[in-house]
Amino acid sequence: MTSPLPFFTVEHAPAGSRARTGRLSTDHGEIETPVFMPVGTAGAVKALSPRAVRDTGARLILGNTYHLYLRPGCDLLDRAGGLHRFAAWDGAMLTDSGGFQVWSLETLRTINERGVEFRSHIDGSKQLFTAESVMEAQRKIGADIIMAFDECTPYPSTMEQAEASLGLTQRWTERALEWLAKNPERHGYRQRFFGIVQGGMHEEARARAIGHIAALDTDGIALGGLSVGEPAEMMYRIAGMCAPLMPPGKPRYVMGVGTPSNLLTLVGLGIDMFDCVLPTRNARNGTVYTWDGALHYKAARHAQEIDEPFDRRCACYTCKTFSRAYLRHLFVAGEILALELATLHSLHFYQDLMREARARIRSGDFDAWSADLIRRWTAPSQPV
Repeated sequence: MTSPLPFFTVEHAPAGSRARTGRLSTDHGEIETPVFMPVGTAGAVKALSPRAVRDTGARLILGNTYHLYLRPGCDLLDRAGGLHRFAAWDGAMLTDSGGFQVWSLETLRTINERGVEFRSHIDGSKQLFTAESVMEAQRKIGADIIMAFDECTPYPSTMEQAEASLGLTQRWTERALEWLAKNPERHGYRQRFFGIVQGGMHEEARARAIGHIAALDTDGIALGGLSVGEPAEMMYRIAGMCAPLMPPGKPRYVMGVGTPSNLLTLVGLGIDMFDCVLPTRNARNGTVYTWDGALHYKAARHAQEIDEPFDRRCACYTCKTFSRAYLRHLFVAGEILALELATLHSLHFYQDLMREARARIRSGDFDAWSADLIRRWTAPSQPV
């Protein structure tokens, strides 16, 4: 089962704009870009069934190698025929390498040339991730898109720190490709490999990282080490200088971002792919995103809004069926249904946002449309 189509095709790149639309062709379906991937860390998008996730419009989700490796274990997923079958997800899937997760275990890990030794956050057991073992794990998990094992450069970092971190990532990427060349896919469909650009907030290091990955001719390129504590304007500066240097015929992915404003700004800089836990995590904690901005639905001011949905312009099941007053009541009462309905809306909104962004790029007015939305979302105003 191998797609006869090119993995990635740029379909619209209007003159005068850096935003573009494209199409990813995988053996589990085609995905239009720009695309936002809901995060299913441990093999599930929190609070939603796979059917509900599909109903939001999502066709590509993300799983996390670190968490899946620890639980339920990659050997079990291999025997189950991969995570697609194990989780009953018939769309496409991307797995990140776990590099960010082991990096975040600052007091529980040791980094060296071989890889990263770390202790499990679950039971304290000692584990080792190498460039090769992470590729083996992702072969067993069976995602359509797999990521290089990288060393996430901290923020802030000196040039010397960024150089040392980038060097590890580059050598690990080369080792990963060597291992993949000798070890084919396990579940009967093609897996695509993305390299990850590190280099901190240092433009020279980032440019060299892009050149290195471009020479390796990976299927796509991701910008890692962003949204790690730096100001948003710095993130935009780095993404803005990186995107034009990346091969135009390869998908460009910014990892772990972000808010609706982040997404539209980065689409305008030429980025194609995104993931983030923000819409699902915030929904479970009382905040959803709407066309009018963030809505803090747990706030007392919504207690009497019996005729007002989260968003009148949204066609999701939550907005067509329930009021803000009811959803606040569920949240305050501790009812699990609140988390499901809020998450459903928030992911539906993100998919609608990307769908509208693609339509605006095709019509040639994306830059003006997105600038107006971002201006309205960020203008001082009364809370929604």
